[in-house]
Amino acid sequence: MTNLDVRWLQRFQNFEKAFSRLKEALEMPKLNELERNGVVQRFDFTIELSWKTLKDFLEDKGFQFKPSPKEVFRLAQQNNYIDYAQALIDGLTIRNILAHDYSGEKFEEGEEQLKIVVFPALEKLYLFLKEQQTNESRS
Repeated sequence: MTNLDVRWLQRFQNFEKAFSRLKEALEMPKLNELERNGVVQRFDFTIELSWKTLKDFLEDKGFQFKPSPKEVFRLAQQNNYIDYAQALIDGLTIRNILAHDYSGEKFEEGEEQLKIVVFPALEKLYLFLKEQQTNESRS
């Protein structure tokens, strides 16, 4: 089986792109409404791909479980792959709030937590998976 046949590696490519685009958006100073909407969309893609990529990674390692986003993060932490599951779970909560915020008021409330807590956890996950990808390609 080649690396291209490993599902988590395939999905990681999409996560990597989404993560990079979210990082770019969060580095922008003072956002207008359209740009805030873009950040919300990029965050939605990134958090969604984060748990799905991690799910595929865990399945590749032989874990069998009923996949839900929170369960994936918890299982990864219970098995010492990550130590920041709660920050990622908080990210799911923020995503759900922002997805139903039609006034834009919730963005300002969640922006700081997104930048200070959730994004650093996504970055740690990205770096962890990138390292795993490198190790996989050496095998």
